[in-house]
Amino acid sequence: MVVSKLSLIGDKILRVAVPAPVHQLFDYLPPVDNSIVILPGMRIRVSFGQRHLVGLVIETAQTSQLKQGNLKPALELLDERPILDARTLKLLNWCGSYYHFPIGEVIASALPARIRQGHAATPQLPEVWSLTDNGRTVDVESLARAPRQREILSALQRTPHGLQEHSLRERFPDWRKSIRSLQAKGMVDCTTGLISVHGKNAVKPGIELNTAQQQAVDSISSSLGQYKPVLLHGVTGSGKTRVYLRIIEQILAQGKQALVLVPEIGLTSQLIARFSEQFDSHLAVLHSSVSDVDRHRAWHLASTGEAGIILGTRSAVFTPLKNPGLIIVDEEHDASLKQQDGFRYHARDIAVYRARQLKVPVILGSATPSLESLHNVYRNRYTCLQLPYRAAQASMPRLEVVDMRNSQTEDGFSHAVIRRIREHLDKDEQILIFLNRRGYAPVLLCHDCSWSADCDRCDAKMTIHLRKQLLRCHHCGAQRRMIITCPQCGGGKLSHTGLGTERVEEVLSRLFPNTPVLRIDRDTTRKTGELEKKLQAVTTGDHKILVGTQMLSKGHNFPNVTLAVLLAVDQGLHSVDFRGTEHLAQLILQVSGRAGRAQKPGTVLLQTYSPDHPLLRMLIKDGYSGFSQAALRERQQAGLPPFGYLALIRAEASTIELPLKFLGIAREKLQEKRIRGVDILGPAPAVMERRAGRYRAQLLVSSTNRNSLQSMLADAPYVLSQITDSRKVRWSLDIDPVSLD
Repeated sequence: MVVSKLSLIGDKILRVAVPAPVHQLFDYLPPVDNSIVILPGMRIRVSFGQRHLVGLVIETAQTSQLKQGNLKPALELLDERPILDARTLKLLNWCGSYYHFPIGEVIASALPARIRQGHAATPQLPEVWSLTDNGRTVDVESLARAPRQREILSALQRTPHGLQEHSLRERFPDWRKSIRSLQAKGMVDCTTGLISVHGKNAVKPGIELNTAQQQAVDSISSSLGQYKPVLLHGVTGSGKTRVYLRIIEQILAQGKQALVLVPEIGLTSQLIARFSEQFDSHLAVLHSSVSDVDRHRAWHLASTGEAGIILGTRSAVFTPLKNPGLIIVDEEHDASLKQQDGFRYHARDIAVYRARQLKVPVILGSATPSLESLHNVYRNRYTCLQLPYRAAQASMPRLEVVDMRNSQTEDGFSHAVIRRIREHLDKDEQILIFLNRRGYAPVLLCHDCSWSADCDRCDAKMTIHLRKQLLRCHHCGAQRRMIITCPQCGGGKLSHTGLGTERVEEVLSRLFPNTPVLRIDRDTTRKTGELEKKLQAVTTGDHKILVGTQMLSKGHNFPNVTLAVLLAVDQGLHSVDFRGTEHLAQLILQVSGRAGRAQKPGTVLLQTYSPDHPLLRMLIKDGYSGFSQAALRERQQAGLPPFGYLALIRAEASTIELPLKFLGIAREKLQEKRIRGVDILGPAPAVMERRAGRYRAQLLVSSTNRNSLQSMLADAPYVLSQITDSRKVRWSLDIDPVSLD
């Protein structure tokens, strides 16, 4: 039935986005007795089915497709002024359109939890801790027997205007008890409010730039106030952060804001310390470990312009900025910048789009740039600025392949590697052992009947966590108690096959009993602040051998690490994902970058059963530059990103027949468009067909033309939702996927 448009004289129709999986706006009348002019960007509480939701007004109109009697008044206006400006609304609308995701859920992803829940837009003021007269003059060494109090007092003496509670929590996770003790001693005091910041352009001495760094700063400085995408390609330890600091200094001097994105929470603590030490400016920190209250405050400081620097992980890319001046994406190659569920956006790509929208420079920093960014450099879309040398004249580490085929080994370590570790320990140096696999061992195997401990819900093995006597699935989280007899044959010859970081720690402690070993992975850093504690222990040199996963592979400066050993390199050499070799090359060089960053030279050992693999030979001979050029040639021949564009439609259900049938129908309906140059492959089972008890399949859509791909998928969400049995299948659409798993 066609419903004629309804004209409402004197009243406005509110077109509202609600946080629901629907690709449309909903029309409402203004709340009864409302006297405030309602503008786009304001939150409004509405009745939606049987629920009351907090929506956002996207636009207003005089007409609606609904009859007057069907229009409901909104329940309550929550804001007196817009919480999102027109530029941010435009950005979020573009995201919804490009990623084909419901606009209401896009907006919800961009807002702090308390804003989504309908709390007042202006948050409560935070605690500010500052020195008393006594605290300014006391010698911090008088607190030698209370090291945490000494650290906090020292930090406050370096920041005379005081520190907010979130800054203290970031730097000293167990700060509350210690600062109360300092307060009892009359050294610190607490007030409520915002820190009074003076001289936002003030930078403390200590930032000296070498020639390459200064050239990079000069090039970026010339483009302030205009859109300029820059790939800052600096080898590990080349001082990219120093370039960031100097450019931010100029941005703050202009009264503008800098948005800095990092891929992981673990990389924020060092940057917080650097920014706090260098700048007299409010710092807003946004990531998932920040409490809802602190995240709300940080978001508010950014949106009002009071925070000069906004630092966060991927979702911080949506933070409203009153006076935008610069966007930085550190470690731009990192796959963690891509959201892998729900609203599947890529923070790096949105950062570039947003910089162009705001007419500000965007710096993409990496020692191992993504092939997409390098391709944009070769097409003259990005400017590439090189930092080819390490700071302080430190030399690059030497890569060596350790052939495991004919080597004598001991619990996964070749004798040659054990000998090299001992040599570096004898020189009182630190060693980093890298293995990207948690737990004790990846397989529990029966020698009598070949039974292995499989996950009941996934096509995967259960990983042994020996200390907790558990078998865990690292894909779905299922776990059960450790067993000592085979459930299939009753035999007792169960072996722990393979290496995990827990076992590596045990082996090294046995091989080097007088040397402290420190393990850093997700299992040992679950508690808040545990990662910071362990990183501090590395810096002090208390532990000579470090064992870790990717958490240790990037962004950290360990001056006394001179040897890095990568175990199980072969895992990445034979990946089924076309990005596998790129990710492995990046990982090898990122881990290598932890070695030899000071005056002592560094060495990197790669244990492998494939010493002649072309990737390893190319990395050693030609470095990342040679590898990336060869990889780009291969991608071009295959029509793969960055020379082609992909979208992945995933589906899962309780049986494999349902997702395959669903995707088969989806393929037929999409092909009805007959858009030239777009290929549809599949449906096919996913690489891991069963995960968490559900069977998974996928459909790959590809094209060498981005616009053609987008045209093919323009109404895909509607088409997929209309397929019979679509409610029995959980499906998703992933634009520009970073993984085909």
